[in-house]
Amino acid sequence: MARTATQTKAKEAGAPRERGGVQSLERAASILDVVARHRDGASLAQLSVETGLHSSTAFHLLKTLVALGFVAQVPESKRYRVGSRLFGLAAGALDETTLLSLASPVLERLSTATGEASHLAIRSRHEIVVVARMAATGLLQMSDRTGSSRPAHATAIGKTLLAAMPDADLDRLLATLPLPAFTPSTITDPVELRREIDRVRERGIAHDDGELDRDVRCIALPVHDFAGRVAAAIGISAPVWRLSIEMLEEKVDHLRSAAQELSGLIGGDSSAHP
Repeated sequence: MARTATQTKAKEAGAPRERGGVQSLERAASILDVVARHRDGASLAQLSVETGLHSSTAFHLLKTLVALGFVAQVPESKRYRVGSRLFGLAAGALDETTLLSLASPVLERLSTATGEASHLAIRSRHEIVVVARMAATGLLQMSDRTGSSRPAHATAIGKTLLAAMPDADLDRLLATLPLPAFTPSTITDPVELRREIDRVRERGIAHDDGELDRDVRCIALPVHDFAGRVAAAIGISAPVWRLSIEMLEEKVDHLRSAAQELSGLIGGDSSAHP
């Protein structure tokens, strides 16, 4: 619940002087938290209400945060958004090791909830790299970058990551990307693959119906980072003899929850998944 202006002024006036530096940091942090929640930017009035700070206090802190690059003000709307310096700090913190450490317990819970194997993948130029897999038994299986690449066109995780690419980059990649057949179901025509990627974008979920291994079916969803970009793909797989693609999709709510949880852990919008 937001504090009233009278309560806020009284609190500010009665704050111990020796806490001045720490208090300023706490207030600045609360402003950053609110700014980060408003993807379209937050007004001074919103920031004042949601932080419980007097508008003049919030304004002076915002001036400093803008000057330091942690917050940016949109000239047209005068609203405040996350600044480039904060993006830089977040990007530096989110490396592959960090992503893996955050993802491991999420994958474990996903495999436990679905009874299926789960996996996490990232895109490295034209390759899809599986960085971790959790067996249906709940046993984490680490994958080294070397030798763990997967073909993008024949996997649900790969299609998810391809679908996140800008159209121009995607078309350039598809013009040169080899599309070998692994099973009779593998898509080997670049035009048909482009249509499949468009369908992934429309549905918000990718499928691999025996396209890499004729005995395995997979579904995958994107994981979003602090900038709203797709940082990884998370998926589950099952043997075709046990689950149809429709039966596998019945587990999509668990997969969506895992994608939302991991997105939130890396600073993304956990509500971004349809």
